[in-house]
Amino acid sequence: MSTLSVIKQYMKIIATKLKREMSAMNKKFPLIYLLLTVPSLAFSHATFENKSVTSGAYYKGVIGIGHGCQGSTTTRITVEIPEGVQRAKPMPKPNWNVDVVKEKLSVPYTAYGKKYAEDVRKIIWSGGGLLDQNFDEFTFRAKIAVSPQTLYFPTRQECVSGEIYWHEIPAVGKNAHDYKSPAPSLKVLKGSAHHH
Repeated sequence: MSTLSVIKQYMKIIATKLKREMSAMNKKFPLIYLLLTVPSLAFSHATFENKSVTSGAYYKGVIGIGHGCQGSTTTRITVEIPEGVQRAKPMPKPNWNVDVVKEKLSVPYTAYGKKYAEDVRKIIWSGGGLLDQNFDEFTFRAKIAVSPQTLYFPTRQECVSGEIYWHEIPAVGKNAHDYKSPAPSLKVLKGSAHHH
């Protein structure tokens, strides 16, 4: 997607937002409102705070959620954990429930003398309320047990009204900014032989 296409897409989003939410002040100063809105839209995807980790290391994944679903309050976040990310543990959040979904592994592994035939494949935070005008973070910790590559963590953001599924994986030659709903990504770098 070209830069011009991205700008046109943002302009459509902004125009829709302006029609729906413009106050009397915004009607007097639409250019100022437009200039303030464009940067916030450009950085509103669900993304990791730390975008890289070394292979074999433990990783603290912090996914930032910067807005609701077209103004609606976020009530549930589901992060899909790819294979090769081991023993994921979510961080509890005040006023939110946290659950994990485990699935059988195609290739079991052993860690600290214990054999694992299933592992966490989804982490779900629910029951809370993240207002559209606020930002929050959803955190987990896991071992990254894959060779250097880019891992993707599709994330479903459910709201009182509507949802956003951050799931798009860039094609060769593209990046997350070329997509409307890119999945949070983590670049795995070559690591040393020993990690704790």
